[in-house]
Amino acid sequence: MSRLKLGIPKGSLQDSTVELFAKAGWRISVSSRSYYPGIDDPDIECMMVRAQEMARYVESGALDAGLTGKDWILETGADVEEVIELVYSKTSFGRVRWVLAVAEDSPMQSVRDLEGKVIATEAVKMTERYLAKHGVKARVEFSWGATEVKVPQLADAIVEVTETGSSLRANHLRVVDTLLESATWLIANRAARKDAWKHEKIAHMAMLLEGAIKAYSRVGLMRNPTIAQLSDPEWVAINTIVEEKTVRELIPKLKAARAEGIVEYPLNKVVY
Repeated sequence: MSRLKLGIPKGSLQDSTVELFAKAGWRISVSSRSYYPGIDDPDIECMMVRAQEMARYVESGALDAGLTGKDWILETGADVEEVIELVYSKTSFGRVRWVLAVAEDSPMQSVRDLEGKVIATEAVKMTERYLAKHGVKARVEFSWGATEVKVPQLADAIVEVTETGSSLRANHLRVVDTLLESATWLIANRAARKDAWKHEKIAHMAMLLEGAIKAYSRVGLMRNPTIAQLSDPEWVAINTIVEEKTVRELIPKLKAARAEGIVEYPLNKVVY
């Protein structure tokens, strides 16, 4: 039986990704003792992988698909297919920014002031490309974590990812420039996308995950199943309630049958 090997990002994106999949119709059970979460779909095998490493494992074929940031796709230079952008992050449904930051009282005002200085970051290649673009020569050191606390004792500046800037402000840092805005992407191995079954499975997943993100700011009220005539006599509107886990199979079939305007409503209550 064919199975899709899916990478779930471990770390900051983990909880929001599991929540997103739940909205899309998949229940993922994560255990701190295992790198192989359970999922209520026999066609999928999940593995927890750090977002920073996801793209290269998808490129190699160790995983058929996975979720990671655009930033890490660029940082690793992995040759993967970017299936769909899913704009969510650790705490919000927005993009994150990679920024160049210095101490609040630092005299440095632009990247050009970093000539001959030391920059700490987890995104070494991104930072080196940024410096080269501006014709600046500085030493870029890989940071294993806690990057914000390294200025000014261990580094003159940092390049760090931020959603709100609160951590930077808490550590008395000032943003000098933005290197990149990034969002999460569903990516796929190129060979896997040439396999008809895996291609369809990934396409259906992309459709449902995108639909789940679009539905986060929407609610619906539904009654008993009803069929309503539309102005065009060849079309009708159908409202019904189905078991959530069947939706991931039902929506692709409805699309194949030329249904349009499909909306999955989150229900708080069903009263008969």
